[in-house]
Amino acid sequence: MVLTLLGIFFLLPIVAMVEFTTRGEQSTWSTLINWPELSATYPDLAEGILMSLGQAALTAVLMLALLVPTAIWVRLRLPGLRRLVEFICLLPLTIPAIVLVVGLAPVYAWVNYLIGGSSLTLTFAYTILVLPYAYRAIDAGLSAIDVKTLAEAARSLGSSWFTVMARVVLPNIRSAVLSAAFLTVALVLGEFTIASLLNRTNLQVAINLLGKSSATMSVAVSLAALLLAFVLLLLLSLVGDRRKRSAS
Repeated sequence: MVLTLLGIFFLLPIVAMVEFTTRGEQSTWSTLINWPELSATYPDLAEGILMSLGQAALTAVLMLALLVPTAIWVRLRLPGLRRLVEFICLLPLTIPAIVLVVGLAPVYAWVNYLIGGSSLTLTFAYTILVLPYAYRAIDAGLSAIDVKTLAEAARSLGSSWFTVMARVVLPNIRSAVLSAAFLTVALVLGEFTIASLLNRTNLQVAINLLGKSSATMSVAVSLAALLLAFVLLLLLSLVGDRRKRSAS
């Protein structure tokens, strides 16, 4: 009974969104999936979609490049710093986005001066924003394997530390790395506050502006973004289930 009520509670808004976006003779969804027509009719929305996809990809790459080697190295060589690294990575979770923007605004003044005001520079802010979620995913993956034993076995066979991290540890935490990447993409696609307050463009900012001129298209894009986030989280769940089955 409770699950049924919860299902109705979550499904009714989605059904209403679908009904609202399919009214009229011209289908909003046909315009949404036709990229040339979408770019010509809603150029700001097209730019927001491209910017968000670029931000999501760059943030995932930068986050993995920084966090994966750091987490592995701390586990192997600097275990005493694990609590400090965990505290630093989880810190953005305790700071409201509006406070982060206040601190990031002077930094982005220099970013604008040095490399320009492209919306892709939000990658730096988003990398900080996703650290708590990505760190938890990668740390859980490292906790599921015996990192020290694997590293000692590889080192005894003459492997360098780079080989240990890249060819021994990393393949064993592949599912955790994918989980961190999926979470990063979902969070970046749904972020609004930082982009809006820093006067940058992304999908959510474009949707907010579009809602003032075309409510139907705005709702359709919001629903598409919601479905994409749901698919990513479903993939994340499947990856987690597969990891548990492999461990057992």
